[in-house]
Amino acid sequence: MLDKIKVIIAEDDFRIADIHEKFLYKFKEIDVAGKALNGEQTLHLLEQNTPDLLLLDVYMPDMLGSELLPLIREKFPKVSIIMITAATDKVFLEKALSYGVENYLIKPVSRERFDEVIQEYIKKYSLLSSIQDVNQNYVDLLFRKGNHEVIVKSSGLPKGIDEITLGKVKAVFRENKEGLSAEEVGKEIGASRITARRYLEYLSSNQEVRAEVVYGIVGRPERKYYPV
Repeated sequence: MLDKIKVIIAEDDFRIADIHEKFLYKFKEIDVAGKALNGEQTLHLLEQNTPDLLLLDVYMPDMLGSELLPLIREKFPKVSIIMITAATDKVFLEKALSYGVENYLIKPVSRERFDEVIQEYIKKYSLLSSIQDVNQNYVDLLFRKGNHEVIVKSSGLPKGIDEITLGKVKAVFRENKEGLSAEEVGKEIGASRITARRYLEYLSSNQEVRAEVVYGIVGRPERKYYPV
């Protein structure tokens, strides 16, 4: 099972920080590692937690978030950054882009837009963690911007089979050599048993996993899947 994505929220208004934290509770893939009210606390939390993602405001009481960007990139080059700010000055946007931020959200941020951006990041994180060979389709998926469905269809996969989820299922069998049920695989990838079963049957039809019916202690039959 993939490790949870560690997130730090850097926001000088504790009420907004609490709202964003509550928004993030929806995502089982995410763990909020801490909240910072200024630039100094942000750097401290980054040092202490080595998070995967930072939600960064521009207007901080001790320094601008845009001023933090070069410091963050120098000390924590691997952390992903999403700017969430009321700043509409193009200079801030250009600086954010030059430091490779994942996205730029202008307050007030709707729940729908917030969820969309976080979900996009989770998919990208999962793809990077899927440990598969790099090819053009992989790169296209990685750099997609709201065009996920079109790219997936071009990959030749049948309807209902997503390449990112498929990669996560395959990763489960790289780490487990024993037989697994659809329910067990679903727990590993954070999906329902029915979803996991669909992917497992697809892999079975391609002879990438082997399916067998086994009987438990009480004699109840169960379909299990084994790596080939």
